[in-house]
Amino acid sequence: MFAIALKQAEQYQAYILTDSEAQARVEVVPERGGMITSWRIQGQELLYMDSERFANADLSVRGGVPVLFPICGNLSDDTYSYNGKSYKLKQHGFARELPWQVRDRQTEDSAAVTLALTSSEKTRIVYPFDFELVFTYRLQGNRLIIEQHFTNRSDIVMPFSVGLHPYFRSTDKSHLSLDIPAQQYREPGAERAQPFDGHFDFEREEIDVALMPINRRWASLTNQRQRHKIAITYSDLYSLLVFWTVKGKDYCCLEPWSAPRNALNTGEQLSTLGPGSSCEARVEMAVSYM
Repeated sequence: MFAIALKQAEQYQAYILTDSEAQARVEVVPERGGMITSWRIQGQELLYMDSERFANADLSVRGGVPVLFPICGNLSDDTYSYNGKSYKLKQHGFARELPWQVRDRQTEDSAAVTLALTSSEKTRIVYPFDFELVFTYRLQGNRLIIEQHFTNRSDIVMPFSVGLHPYFRSTDKSHLSLDIPAQQYREPGAERAQPFDGHFDFEREEIDVALMPINRRWASLTNQRQRHKIAITYSDLYSLLVFWTVKGKDYCCLEPWSAPRNALNTGEQLSTLGPGSSCEARVEMAVSYM
């Protein structure tokens, strides 16, 4: 029922996870940021992917499920300070740009591949910590599970934030409805939060909002036209959700983040790990049909 195959995707090798009984399929590309690039159920693609940007290693990927680490969003002037020294970090950090290593594969009760990203001379220039990220992508029926393990291998405290940035395919946003467990949102650069009534104006050129605080561990996006609902469940590490979409583009993003943008400077909801310590998190996306 469960299987894993390899294929060449553009210039990268992809791991294809399948569940034949559920007719479900996930593609994972370790070399391109360790990211999920496709998720299909019964032949229907659930994710958006800009294939031209994916094929250009000089551009960030717009599509799939990029991993955000060690920051979510951007920093003020792309700069933060630690122990009196300034560092530069680009928006969303470097995890989505670097190659990850395959650690394990298994096909017993699910189709799963485990990837790892570890610190290097390149990462220490912009983020002066030794770390290890281990992510397991697990396909089981209509469920896509992302198990995460974070370890600080430094002899100093390591601050970080992490997020997932799924691009859900949506060709007609007028048929979308959202269930987000927050009563306020904040736009980038805004000093004050605005009340959130559960709806967005999809005629706006762009919607980019952080919804917090969240009062439960799941949210959902329902596409009435495609007659499915995607429920996202996330563990306690994740303190907010971000919703982003651009008018005329066939995607919308509902993103669990552990901390808001600029958290390395403000400390807001910032996670820390002591020397040698670890933590775990989990995000699950499940599809149901109407």
